[in-house]
Amino acid sequence: MHVKILGSGCANCVNLEKATRRAVDELGLDATFEKVTDYADIAAYGIMRTPGLVVDEQVLLSGRVPTAGQVKDLLSAR
Repeated sequence: MHVKILGSGCANCVNLEKATRRAVDELGLDATFEKVTDYADIAAYGIMRTPGLVVDEQVLLSGRVPTAGQVKDLLSAR
């Protein structure tokens, strides 16, 4: 699984990454993480508000910071 955290590196982006790493660990998934900070790359995903979460090139959410439990639900539903 390839996870991308989209955003400028703000506190919300950091919190999204923490929640996502925790969810991945709790689910026992094998994932690589990438931070995408270039605005053109972020916009290419159609994300207008950061942070954004992209897993295997599928946008799962943008514009909010979910809990680890909510990320687990998103990952399990894929």
